[in-house]
Amino acid sequence: MNVLRRLTPSSVAPFTVGVASIPEIVVAEMEVERAKMMRQAFPQVRMEADRLLTYTGAVLTPERPLANGLLQPLGHHLTLSFFVQDPGGQPIPGAMILITGTLGLSQAITGNDGRASVTLVGEVPESIQSVLVDPPANYWNAKVNQPALVTGQDNVVTLRPLSDTFPNFPQQQIFGWGQRAMSLDRVSPTLRGKGVKIAIIDSGADTRHPLLRGRITEGVDLVDDTAQGWSVDVVRHGSHCAGVITGADRGEGIFGFASEAEVHVCKIFPGGYLSDFVDAVNYCTDNQMDVVNLSLGTPTAAGYVADAINTARAAGVACIAAAGNTGGPVNFPGTMPAVLTVAAIGKLDTYPDSSSHGDEVLEPVSPHGYFAARFSCYGPEVDVCAPGVAILSSVPDNGYAVWDGTSMAAPHVTGLAALVLAHREEFSREFAHRDARRVDRLFEILKSSCTPLDLGQPYRTGAGIPDALRALGAVPTATTPQPPDIRQLLEQLLAALGAGGVAPSSTQPTVAPASTQPAVAPAPAVTLPDTPLTQMSEAHVRTELKRLDEEMYTAGLQGYAPDPLL
Repeated sequence: MNVLRRLTPSSVAPFTVGVASIPEIVVAEMEVERAKMMRQAFPQVRMEADRLLTYTGAVLTPERPLANGLLQPLGHHLTLSFFVQDPGGQPIPGAMILITGTLGLSQAITGNDGRASVTLVGEVPESIQSVLVDPPANYWNAKVNQPALVTGQDNVVTLRPLSDTFPNFPQQQIFGWGQRAMSLDRVSPTLRGKGVKIAIIDSGADTRHPLLRGRITEGVDLVDDTAQGWSVDVVRHGSHCAGVITGADRGEGIFGFASEAEVHVCKIFPGGYLSDFVDAVNYCTDNQMDVVNLSLGTPTAAGYVADAINTARAAGVACIAAAGNTGGPVNFPGTMPAVLTVAAIGKLDTYPDSSSHGDEVLEPVSPHGYFAARFSCYGPEVDVCAPGVAILSSVPDNGYAVWDGTSMAAPHVTGLAALVLAHREEFSREFAHRDARRVDRLFEILKSSCTPLDLGQPYRTGAGIPDALRALGAVPTATTPQPPDIRQLLEQLLAALGAGGVAPSSTQPTVAPASTQPAVAPAPAVTLPDTPLTQMSEAHVRTELKRLDEEMYTAGLQGYAPDPLL
């Protein structure tokens, strides 16, 4: 056995019932068989596999490979050449070309001359289903279905600059469609999050970018352990999230939500493990972060990470988590009751028809053009939804890019959460103490501020899309209507009770009714002994599902994913 390092638990000791103290964690390298033996010999020692992390990156959805009936000899090769240019004929280097054929996917990156070649086995030009060209920055991507490709010469692809859609961009500062959808453009410019501390656990952030320069001054590199490694972002993911959260108000680029907040970056990508995630959350707790953006996830839960997040919540740290991009069940840690989980939505007419963003439209579309994103994970764990299709933000080397993902949705809510904490008086008065009540009140405000969206399935949108004016108390909160498929939520609740071995009781639960008052006044909890379950609002049922999930976990009735050591 080789001990790699030891993780010191957070030095903050929250005085909260139900939050156990976390001991030192030892990260060690050993054979699986030895781990099994140690678990049997020392059952009191908790052991988990330290898995490699993946971020919920920008989504590029190619067509699925689909056999077309054409027969080709196994030795047949098809070589396709591409030249990617701007409207003036200048080459665009670094563009990714993703080709979908009948047998699979192939890709290439353009060189400095804008050219790239791709060799495919068992394909002919007529069997290619789609070509997707994604530039590194400053242009819209382009996707062509059933392309008319040629061999022996360049297939020329011309990309549209972002300035075609956003005149004089980036020299002229704009609100992204997501900021406008959440009413940030209607919020006073004096309300920009001063005094609040935000952490972004991600791939680092390019602090040389004009939008981020001077906005992010502290951080930690938990991958390479270098002093300033957190300010280098080779993945580009963290820089994109940071622009939405805290982009500087300097008259260029985009407006970030909390441009005056204190922002820290915890770098755990690329190459980070779950143990690095634990370290990052402990950093946030020790440094008294107010809000943490988690644009990352894993299909299976991790106990030590959950412990760290629960400790953070008890210490007043609010974690905002992306739901995930696999189009299936919500990813961990978005499955935790201790976090606010964000799904992604899009809006028609916010991107060119020639781009790939339209592939993410999931019917039905609302009267205002909103749609659930096809890639977004969904389930009863989703608390709110936010813009996550065709989101414009900063990327390294002074560029701007338009990406899709729940990774892009979560930063919108993180930024708004910072504004609420900074500018609602109750967080400097009755909720000034750093504890779980503070976090729960913040989440309550964000959810009660939402504009509900009827996009076919309530699990895809949660309470709806948060509104900055309502969240800041400028206008009354919206009344959440009774959803047409509330019975689905009730069936989920009853199924969860049955799975946990708990028989449903005739006693009605104690719930907090949906508020119809301004967000400045917390809605008191009341007991509804005479209200049948079928008349409970969606918000009530979601509250009960969250409470039930938390109690089942505490009681040991809800297990994690299969343990690789068993």
